[in-house]
Amino acid sequence: MGAPAYGAVLLFALALAAGAAAAETARPEEPTLPAAAGGGGDGVVVAAAAVVNGSGAGVNSNSVLVALLDSHYTELAELVEKALLLQTLEDAVGRHNVTIFAPRNEALERDLDPEFKRFLLEPRNLKSLQTLLLFHVLPARHPAGSWPAASHPTLSGEDVELAAGANGSMRVAHAAVTRPDAVLRPDGVIHGIERLLVPRSVQEDFNRRRSLAAISAVLPTGAPEVDPRTHRLKKPAPPVLPGAPPVLPVWDAMAPGPSIAPAPAPGPGNGKHHFDGHSQVKDFIQTLVLYGGYNELADILVNLTSLATEMGRLVSEGYVLTVLAPNDEAMARLTTDQLSEPGSPENILYYHMIPEYQTEESMYNAVRRFGKVRYDTLRLPHKVVAREADGSVKFGQGEGSAYLFDPDIYTDGRISVQGIDAVLLPEDDKKPATPVSAPDRKAPAVTGSRKSKLRRGQVVGGNVQNGWRLRSAIAISELPVEGEGWKDSED
Repeated sequence: MGAPAYGAVLLFALALAAGAAAAETARPEEPTLPAAAGGGGDGVVVAAAAVVNGSGAGVNSNSVLVALLDSHYTELAELVEKALLLQTLEDAVGRHNVTIFAPRNEALERDLDPEFKRFLLEPRNLKSLQTLLLFHVLPARHPAGSWPAASHPTLSGEDVELAAGANGSMRVAHAAVTRPDAVLRPDGVIHGIERLLVPRSVQEDFNRRRSLAAISAVLPTGAPEVDPRTHRLKKPAPPVLPGAPPVLPVWDAMAPGPSIAPAPAPGPGNGKHHFDGHSQVKDFIQTLVLYGGYNELADILVNLTSLATEMGRLVSEGYVLTVLAPNDEAMARLTTDQLSEPGSPENILYYHMIPEYQTEESMYNAVRRFGKVRYDTLRLPHKVVAREADGSVKFGQGEGSAYLFDPDIYTDGRISVQGIDAVLLPEDDKKPATPVSAPDRKAPAVTGSRKSKLRRGQVVGGNVQNGWRLRSAIAISELPVEGEGWKDSED
């Protein structure tokens, strides 16, 4: 009995040893990535490995994408990670071979414009950063031995020009290839280039953002005061010493009568050449943005049209302008048909520009004196009609009228901006629409922190302001009593 028992124990031990060996042989071998050449790419390589292992597609540790992120092009690898392009590049490598142009680290660290680098790293400019990086990747394999001298599409959608010199040199757009075939893998090739490639769309976006950021803000100032006797600008009063009696010029102590419109700037060709119209237009647009409620108009002037440049040229030549600025609510009421035709934004804004310098006070005095005033516009031969209504100035006629409710937003002596609550359209541009029942619109309250101006001729408590003569008092007494509402008399 001892021999059979001993044999059974021996067979059981042999079976356990064989099972352990089989389990050790069946254990899958974990893939290992090559060690990083530089200290700054460890996190990028780990992220790339996570993307590769998570997808399970045809990208492995021998991929050109992993080689790029683990190479000495650490600056480019960090930009790829910040641009969230690992998945996009993995999909591209899984579909076909790729050719990657990798700028040297010095080109991204020291040679790149710091302002342009800040622009690329801003979160709102992520699309521009992605476009720039994808511009360095071609969806085809082009090693140095078969360098095609032609234009090729990139993953960004734009074409890049490849060129070859007589001495064997290679170029990509305006950058020379310094290290051809720097990395060779079965699914792609990496060439080292001397500088960063910037596509045209990214450069235009950067220039547009830089132009808007360079606009300097100027607080709105009042219109210059004019001496009614000499028709010249009044000089500022000299400083008064403490304790001295007040100094008041004679013409300031006298009643000047009706307000006089500010003196216009000298005409073009005056020989002084001291006008800087472009700076004034930038200040005026920035004032609209800071004032609030006129962002749509500022966007149309700067981005959608070239009116800002034309206004700067006109002001530089000595012309003066008054802009009737519709607010954002008024611009939102424009229909697609009114803006879809070529040149429609320009024509609409031309109709809101008056080649005169007018303030809220001068326009109100004019409509109070003459009843109805027609102002020329830059959209010839159309004119905009102004009249007095509800203690304010009303432009246009009928349903297409607008009230002046935000006076003197910007007045610097040559550009005057007056806020209105509707978009004005010439009579021939008003298309018939389905009638919509809407309540009668009253003149909105004047916005801003300052007090509303008292109007000449407005009845307050049964008295007439500003010492009008008996003849004016009789004419005013025929107007409706305060509280019953002022009605707009259509001519």
